[in-house]
Amino acid sequence: MSGEQNSAVGEQPPARVRKAAKRPKPESRLAMVRRARRINRELAEVYPYAHPELDFTNPFELLVATVLSAQTTDLRVNQTTPALFAKYPTPEDMAGAVPEELEAVIRPTGFFRAKARSLIGLSAALRDNFGGEVPGSLRDLVTLPGVGRKTAFVVLGNAFGVPGLTVDTHFGRLVRRWKWTEQEDPEKVEAEIAAIFPKSEWTMLSHRIIFHGRRICHARKPACGACPIAELCPAYGEGETDPEKAKKLLKYEMGGQPGQRLNPPPDYPGKPAPALGAAG
Repeated sequence: MSGEQNSAVGEQPPARVRKAAKRPKPESRLAMVRRARRINRELAEVYPYAHPELDFTNPFELLVATVLSAQTTDLRVNQTTPALFAKYPTPEDMAGAVPEELEAVIRPTGFFRAKARSLIGLSAALRDNFGGEVPGSLRDLVTLPGVGRKTAFVVLGNAFGVPGLTVDTHFGRLVRRWKWTEQEDPEKVEAEIAAIFPKSEWTMLSHRIIFHGRRICHARKPACGACPIAELCPAYGEGETDPEKAKKLLKYEMGGQPGQRLNPPPDYPGKPAPALGAAG
């Protein structure tokens, strides 16, 4: 009997009587919405100064700067636009630009030939169709050369106070990482996120998410160990979880470095960016 008892030590119970491992329950739609809204509230506390990171003083400057920001950084745009707006301050001026001269000014932003065509085209449309003024509606803005929904919502939200979601690369990446949507198409992303939040939150939500994506939740190596919403993030652990190592990954004002604007708003806690050609 004792031998039989010893032989049984360490044996697993038959498969039919083993307890199945507990699988996490899928998150309900209601739970996801509550988590998403809590993330937004947390980000509002972390980035109370969130703002568009393009320098502008009027709707035309913001429109032009947003078109230039494609495939480059806001910093490079901000370093380029002072000379651009000194030379072409109005749509009428830019519509009459010599293409080669305009290209030379905006060359630092990349894709300068295509961007110059868009800027001359949209400026001519503003001059001819809108009395030289940037229209304040989505329907009119997307008729301008080089202006899609993303650009239109940047202008509407920040120059006219019309709520909109700016689905750029950072925005789309983070809302998928947070499991708010599985969509890849920007318009489908926009529709699904719009259904989660009240319209009044759309513009600032966009700024907060983009700020977080640029500063902490990076594409390749997110600073998980320094993230204020780690407990709410289903992707926690994809990046560096050690707090001290994670701190070294922080960017812009979070990492004690200059921001992207040469002329940031008064409540911005970081350093202004250097002008083009200036020492960093």
